[in-house]
Amino acid sequence: MKPTRLHPYRLLLTIALVVLILDQLTKLLIVEWLPVGTYFIGSVLPPVEVIPGFFYLVHITNEGAAWGMMEGYTVILGVLGIIALYAIFHYRAVLGLKRPLMQIAFGLLVGGIIGNMIDRFAYGHVVDFIDLHFGSYRYPSFNIADCGITVGVVLYILATLLDGRNQRSIRS
Repeated sequence: MKPTRLHPYRLLLTIALVVLILDQLTKLLIVEWLPVGTYFIGSVLPPVEVIPGFFYLVHITNEGAAWGMMEGYTVILGVLGIIALYAIFHYRAVLGLKRPLMQIAFGLLVGGIIGNMIDRFAYGHVVDFIDLHFGSYRYPSFNIADCGITVGVVLYILATLLDGRNQRSIRS
């Protein structure tokens, strides 16, 4: 049996699919279960307290990128997502996507990008629902796709730094 062109990227595709499914299922539950605007403690629609004083479930909309940046540019952000996915596909050899660590990093990234793109095109905004508090500091609400993107980027940076370090030690 002849392997397909996608076979070398099966880890990346599997991780992307898992992130995408988890993201969309959790967002669907939030959309169906909590009304929009469930956010501030003491508001008409209070958040669901999961871990007292730390972890809450909320339902807010985000028409921007991370932390609400570029609010109101939903279509542009969706198009940027498509461009990012194309770039990842087009530069897969340069990015070293046949290596397992890179497949994990980009699987998380791709799943997250697609998850938020679906929201942008389906709802006109991204659904955020994870709300964390660190004492008096409230971290901006986020979702599973955002987790995938963030962890994917961090893994990519770490892998790149490790590669650079390994290249220097080989030359020495």
